[in-house]
Amino acid sequence: MNHVKVLVVDDDANIRELISIFLNAEGYSVIEAENGEKALMLLEKNSIQIAVVDVMMPEIDGYELTKEIKKFYDIPILMVTAKGESQDKLKGFDLGVDDYVVKPFDPLEIVARVKALLRRFQLISDKNILLGNLAINQIKYEIAVNEQSITLPLKEFELLFKLASQSGRIFTRNDLIEQIWGLDYEGDERTVDVHIKRVRERLRELKATVEIVTIRGLGYKLEENNT
Repeated sequence: MNHVKVLVVDDDANIRELISIFLNAEGYSVIEAENGEKALMLLEKNSIQIAVVDVMMPEIDGYELTKEIKKFYDIPILMVTAKGESQDKLKGFDLGVDDYVVKPFDPLEIVARVKALLRRFQLISDKNILLGNLAINQIKYEIAVNEQSITLPLKEFELLFKLASQSGRIFTRNDLIEQIWGLDYEGDERTVDVHIKRVRERLRELKATVEIVTIRGLGYKLEENNT
């Protein structure tokens, strides 16, 4: 059906098997790893498109594995965890986790989230993004809403591009400051809120079919509003 390879990392063989059965049924090729070390070895030898990673594993846990994967591979990560608290999710998002599933989970939810993450990442091609009626060209610094060109200040452009490049992913203020303003930024972190507000207003003025959503206690994400 397709040639997408999914890396499933969990020290519980039963969970790996359960996830694999449902992903195989959708035509995905599944590669299993029982720990983080094996996962990193498999990533070196295979072209993996997405990883499903458990948090609680011996030696290299899911958080550390996520950190290592994001250093070297541009693939989405779906984290499977028994921890549903905000601080645990926040830690994962800070390290680059793209989405979460909390145990006990429905295997069909895993499949649905894998599909959604793959769609999101495939929207990005040669620095061009098309999401709803929003089009962004990073190379030319061009933005169009419903084919109407608009101009944004540089930081607002970079902010919108970052959110759109992984739509649906929650970015914390620290994520955005580090990736847009830089690690040496010493100003008020609320500057992110100010820029978000301006971009949000422009999108609304132009009747964009995407919106910046505030996730209380976590951060921001861009998603299609389907209205």
